[in-house]
Amino acid sequence: MIIATLLAVFTLSLLSLFQLSLALGAPMGQFAWGGKYKVLPRNLRIGSILSLIIYLGIAICLLSKSGIYQIIQQGTLLNILVWVIFVYLVLGIFMNAISRSKRERYAMTPIVILLASWTRIT
Repeated sequence: MIIATLLAVFTLSLLSLFQLSLALGAPMGQFAWGGKYKVLPRNLRIGSILSLIIYLGIAICLLSKSGIYQIIQQGTLLNILVWVIFVYLVLGIFMNAISRSKRERYAMTPIVILLASWTRIT
């Protein structure tokens, strides 16, 4: 369980750096948000910042659930949050799998599959 959490948090950290890069104008938009833009427009840059915040929230929940770093107390609320995260990630698998961007499909779908798996283990 702890290894799964650490792998998930490490992956979320890398995804956060990726989203931050996109928000700052890095030309990697083909791997995110449908892959339509090489450099994201303003509204999608804001979306990348929101994604970064969501990734932080997910990491906090997973670290708390595994007991590595107790930010949220163990209990019903945390259990519900982790299940919501799992469902969110499963939906993300399908959203990435049907992306018009081949790069996004091939890069992000496996990553989200791993994240969902590690979340379920946590």
